[in-house]
This record gives sequence, structure tokens and C-alpha cells, in this order.
Amino acid sequence: MQASASATLAALAGANPRLLQAATARPAAKADTMILLWMAGGMAQTETFDPKPYTPFAPGVESQRVLSTFPQIDTVVDNIKISQGLDRLAKVMDRATLIRTHRVGDLGAILHSRHQFHWHTGYAPPQSVAAPHLGSVIARTLGPKNPDIPAFVDVGQNLEIGAESDAVKAFHTAGFLGTEFGPFMIADPSDAAASVRPPSEMSADRFRARYERYKKLVAGSPIMKMGSDYQRESLLRSVDNAHRLLTSGASKAFDLTLEPQKSYDVYNTGRFGRGCLLARRLTEAGARFIEITTEYIPFRHWDTHENGHTRAAAMKRDIDGPIAQLVLDLEERGLLDRTLIVLASEFGRDMMVEGKPEKQVKDQVTNQPAVMTELKHYGMHRHFTEAGSVLLFGGGFKKGHLYGKTADERPCRIVDKPVSIEDLHATLYWSMGIPPDLAYEVEQRPFHVTKDGKGKPVMELFA
Repeated sequence: MQASASATLAALAGANPRLLQAATARPAAKADTMILLWMAGGMAQTETFDPKPYTPFAPGVESQRVLSTFPQIDTVVDNIKISQGLDRLAKVMDRATLIRTHRVGDLGAILHSRHQFHWHTGYAPPQSVAAPHLGSVIARTLGPKNPDIPAFVDVGQNLEIGAESDAVKAFHTAGFLGTEFGPFMIADPSDAAASVRPPSEMSADRFRARYERYKKLVAGSPIMKMGSDYQRESLLRSVDNAHRLLTSGASKAFDLTLEPQKSYDVYNTGRFGRGCLLARRLTEAGARFIEITTEYIPFRHWDTHENGHTRAAAMKRDIDGPIAQLVLDLEERGLLDRTLIVLASEFGRDMMVEGKPEKQVKDQVTNQPAVMTELKHYGMHRHFTEAGSVLLFGGGFKKGHLYGKTADERPCRIVDKPVSIEDLHATLYWSMGIPPDLAYEVEQRPFHVTKDGKGKPVMELFA
């Protein structure tokens, strides 16, 4: 209740956001469910899906010579090479479209919180209205597939992370769309089952009594005291939805202990891997939008400001097997074609260049030396917004397809077919059957699902 209230304070006064008619005809949906695999912290593109010439570590090597710290490997598609350590993903690239030329926004300060907000909402902060997460847009626009399953489930991100907690919370919300379309948050997928059922020691009568007391607490929340009629009704509907889930057999989808041990072991590389298993189970159960994140915590996971090579190797061990298995499992169950899997990150990384290529700014965190003397200097450390990789499976996209090209010398800028956030979102929405100029009326003006309704789907990516 506390999370739902704080996340929607900015939208308290919002009336019912009326859906406006789009100028573009609604496309036929190619996918019913979207899974976003969020590489939080800034995944280095040259260490993953856009490898460049490899330079092994040796004391005395000039940092400016290093573009990739892993050799490239073959995939099952002749013209697609990816980075060593993604060996299982290499075997399913014939099901994928790989975009190497995703360009994120120029937001001035290159900060994780700003770029994550921009990517997840399609709008650069700050905004005069509470911008909704794209998962909330999809949940509200398309509605639930299964009324007993939350339409939008977010897995892996603890919102109490310290330095940037408030900023991370700002985009984990439905904003003006209302609480009922916000994310059902699960920090650790191993705890998912406990979050959707009453404690085993609680009797049915006690559970009903606790539910009644909980509704009284909700009645005293900021939304119920100060919110518009629409926001109050949305909060009450979200409470009813939560209660229905707690008493529904559909909650079994959240219980990873029901998974056969052999299958569980393949996914069990850590929280992210178990999150991929939960995503598969929720897709089968009828969730509409699922986000699984490697979790943003400053200077951890993909936030590789130091020991870049070592930490990238560890991250690849976490993601490689589970993502590949998710693709194969959905394919085996006949669900891959109608599921859109998206792997993305807030920006890329480089060893020597901070931000845009023309901005030669020294990294204040790593103070990268001109000549490496220790292994901790080896890796992609600095934020880089000029180019990043996005991987797509299912959703009507081409299979075994490579899109765009970046330079093979520093700075590895885009040289062909850039894809902005607006156009990428338009492409994802198009796959889900939502036109990019669709809008909701908020405060007597349109709020489009892509910025100003100007996103253009990249039709060349579709089969």
C-alpha cells in the first residue's frame, strides 16, 4: 500500500484519462504478451551483442587500444557474431532480430535514473504529468489477458536501493493511468509464491478479517484522502484485484517450487535467471507485460565503473542460459510467436569515451589510466549514449536478422540505420497492436504513447 501510494502522489488530481482516437489505424497485434529483459546499469554493447576487435589484457597495454575484452564467437546465423560468454544465446540467434544501432536520448547529464525513466516511459524527465511505464500503457490499453493474473508484473528490482531509490520509483508506476495498472512488484522471484497467498498458519476467518482491516488502512491513504474520484476508484480496484489473486488458483504460476527440478536448475543462475523462469510461467498463465531486471544498484551488476571485464563475465553467466532457455521453452509450448521478448539497457559503455563521442570527458569515478597496469582497469567503464544493442524474439519480427551497423574504431558510433527510443517504442507498440500516435487525454491535452505521437515503427524489422 505504501509503495502504491507514494508512486502515484504525482497523479492524485488526475481525472479519468480518456482514450483518444489515433490518426493511425490500429495494427493487427502480432504479440499478446511482452517480456522486457532489462539489463539495468548500462550493458556494454561491445562486450555482448556488438563485439569489436579483441585486445587481451596485459600490463602496459594502452587503454585506447581496447574496444572489446572478449573474443567474438560464431552464432547459428552466418553474419551475426556475438561476444564470448553468450554461447547459449548464440545457438538461438536464428530466432532473433538484433538491433545494433539503438541510440538513446541526449539528456545532458548522463545519469542512470534519467535514462531509465526516459526508456521506460518514452519521455525525458521531468514531466508536468506523471508519465506511465510502457507496461502500464500496454496493461491499460489492451486490458488483462487473465483477470486473475496481474496484467503488469515487475520482477527483480528492490525499490529501496539507497542513492537513487526515489528516481527508480518514479518510473515504476502507472502514473496518471491509475494504481490498478501499475506494476505488481516482486523483488526476489524466490519469494513470489509467498507474495500471492496468505500465510499457511492463517485461518480463512483471520484472512478475511485482515482484509477488512487492510481496506480501512487504504481508506486513510493519501490517494483516498486527496485523490480524484478516478484515482480513488483505481486504487480500490487494485486492492480487489490483489485479493482475487490471493484466493485464485492462478497464483500457482508464481510458485517456482512447482517447476520440475531439471528445468529449475537450468534457470537457477541467480535472481535474474529465476526471474526468467517466472516470466515463462506468468506468460503461460496470462500476464500481459512482464519485466525482469538484472536490478539497478549503483556500481553493481551492469554498472561496471570498475573491474569492467570481470563483472561483465559474471553478468553473462547470469543471463546467457536463462534467456536462451526462456526462448526455447516458449517455442516448445507454441507461445514464442505471440510473445515479444525484448532485451535492452539504458545506454551502452566504452572504455575511453564518456557519453556522446564528441564529448571527451574524463570519468570521475574510474579515472581510467592511459596505460593499464592492473586487471581492474580492463573493461568498458564509461557511459556511452551513442549506440547500444537491443535483442528481439517473437512478436512478428524477422528471425536471424541483423539491423544496423556501428563503426569498428573508437568511438563506435552508429554509421547506418539508427533507432531512437521513440521509434523503438513505436515498433514494440506496433507489435502489440497499438498505434504509436495513440493518446490519452490528461489535463485536457493529449499524452501520446510515443513522444508527441511521432514515433515511427521500423517496418523493416517485421517478417
